[in-house]
Amino acid sequence: MKIGIISDTHGTFDKVLQDFLQPCDEVWCAGDFGTTEVADKIAAFKPLRAVYGNIDGEIVRRMYGEFCFFEVEGVKVLMTHIGGYPRKYAPKALQHIHGARPKIFVAGHSHILKVIYDPIYDLLHINPGAAGKYGIHKVRTAVRFDIEAGEIKNMEIGEWEKGESF
Repeated sequence: MKIGIISDTHGTFDKVLQDFLQPCDEVWCAGDFGTTEVADKIAAFKPLRAVYGNIDGEIVRRMYGEFCFFEVEGVKVLMTHIGGYPRKYAPKALQHIHGARPKIFVAGHSHILKVIYDPIYDLLHINPGAAGKYGIHKVRTAVRFDIEAGEIKNMEIGEWEKGESF
């Protein structure tokens, strides 16, 4: 199964992102959609698993939770917006990591792309950076990879100029 991960779209879901995510079977969004219209557009594009972010309003917060825990192809996944990263997890995220024991932990918020193996919790931390055009980041980023029989393979990073749109 091919997975695409985005975060911090801040109201943007354009052709650049759609082209990168087109081969994916599912899209996971780690929050900060920006609008309900963007959340709906992504959900209409591909099956979507998501959490709300700190800029998302009341309607998006009713559509998606603060944390999302699920399993894909034998891989447990935990996702939230403000989660921190290895050795600096947010306290609430760390409680969920202890309880869920995920193999993949997805968080957004920082606008900085990070893929880090955490040997303490034996998980892969993925922050896809920021896919939107607005925010502190210099480039737009997203991640995609395959999950096959419990293994994470073929990780790819998408990177675009902040103003790039088609």
